[in-house]
Amino acid sequence: MREPESNLLDLVRQHLGPALTLLLMLTALCGLTYPLAVTGVAQVAVPVQANGSIADGVSPLAGQFFSGPGDFWSRPSATGYDSSTSGASNQGPTNRARALALKARLQAIRTAHPEESGPVPADLGTSSASGLDPHLSPQAALYQVNRVARARELPPEQVRQLVLGLVEPPALGFLGMPRVNVVRLNRELEKLHP
Repeated sequence: MREPESNLLDLVRQHLGPALTLLLMLTALCGLTYPLAVTGVAQVAVPVQANGSIADGVSPLAGQFFSGPGDFWSRPSATGYDSSTSGASNQGPTNRARALALKARLQAIRTAHPEESGPVPADLGTSSASGLDPHLSPQAALYQVNRVARARELPPEQVRQLVLGLVEPPALGFLGMPRVNVVRLNRELEKLHP
């Protein structure tokens, strides 16, 4: 009768040793080696982004709420720009609440920019998937130039040149679209005319 019990113990020993060895190896690889390698590469390749680049308690890597007439407005956020609850509204294109919110946003944007007759750029009316996108398309930033210039008593061409000077190209030259970081844009605007 001891033979089946002995076979069971042999099976446990035979499989438990390799399983524990694999567990320790994968823990070292995935829990230590890989994170340290990625951190090292990030520190060399993109140190500003890797370290969060927080200045004055604000990071230009996360969207912020700007509503003043002399500020460039960010993309709407479904989370209120709260990074602890990053995410979208998850409302589909046929959702009535989403349609009403979009209509109200577009009306507010048109009211604040009476000199603009063209269509409102989509990123001024719709929120990003994360709710924390700090970027606008150059078209959305340029749409706001006259309002910001008027509120800050600056020549519109000077504000326009500021926007164009801060346009970031697509990552690696081909990933994504050109964009303007609204946090950086408002900081530069503040330096130009507090």
